[in-house]
Amino acid sequence: MPRTIYNTPILRPLICWLAKLGFRLTGWQLVGQLPAEKKYVIIVAPHTSNWDFLLGLCFVFLHQIKLTFMAKHTIFAFPFGGLIRWLGGMPIVRSSHSNVVDATAQAFRDSTDLVVAMSPEGTRKKAERWKSGFYWMACKGEVPIVIGFIDYRTRQVGLCGIFYPTGDIDADMPKIQAFYRDKTARYPDLFTLDQA
Repeated sequence: MPRTIYNTPILRPLICWLAKLGFRLTGWQLVGQLPAEKKYVIIVAPHTSNWDFLLGLCFVFLHQIKLTFMAKHTIFAFPFGGLIRWLGGMPIVRSSHSNVVDATAQAFRDSTDLVVAMSPEGTRKKAERWKSGFYWMACKGEVPIVIGFIDYRTRQVGLCGIFYPTGDIDADMPKIQAFYRDKTARYPDLFTLDQA
């Protein structure tokens, strides 16, 4: 297993304590409960700011999740690439979309305990539509989609539901996006709920 924060026993408790202190000092709250399932795709939205990444990591540490998160490959360049991999990051080359989906689905089938996180918007900028990769990873891997959110209006980070995809993306995507209708991004004008 590659060396990550999740198998670095000395630092993990310290970072969990710092995350808890940070939430207490800034007024952010952790809400929702993790599902009983051991394997799932967790999506997090809205995603319009670099602060979302830090808040998401605090959520992961406080819930003690052993997480793999996906991000565009360009952020893995020097000097931060090693740190991002240590935090559980996995680079995605967007031109190889189908290979990433299939490889992740196979990893779910081969694992007994795997949590993969990603932002369906795929960027902090205004997106025309959500990326559908998370949906097909869940379908092909036969795992549920856990609905994670960051809400700057209520200052809450957490989970608001679990969704079992049917394979009919046109019917399922509006139901998934409905969880986010009342969530406020740091930059609301950059958040989109248009279907892929």
